[in-house]
Amino acid sequence: MALSDIALLKSITHYFLHLIFPVFIALVFFRKDWKKAYLIMLATMLVDLDHIFANPVFDPSRNSIGFHILHSYYAIAVYFLLLFFKGNIRIIAIGLLFHMLTDFQDFYLWSH
Repeated sequence: MALSDIALLKSITHYFLHLIFPVFIALVFFRKDWKKAYLIMLATMLVDLDHIFANPVFDPSRNSIGFHILHSYYAIAVYFLLLFFKGNIRIIAIGLLFHMLTDFQDFYLWSH
């Protein structure tokens, strides 16, 4: 497989996991209010606003986890603790943790 094909597959996988897969999470775990849960999980994409403080803003060879403030291990620990709350807070926690998992796989499971 050509390097450009791998880069394309990586991008497709990344955006699929960020934008489409949360629908399945919402349908499985929040069937009654899946639309609301999906929109809340999409809103957790705002966690990427911490990228604007980096120079350069986007670096494909940089791991987001542990680099950006809202992607730090301390922040991830807080996101994990939010799982123990009920309602929308739990949905936010799931969205944030899945976002971190997506960023983690993006760096560690693909050649860069």
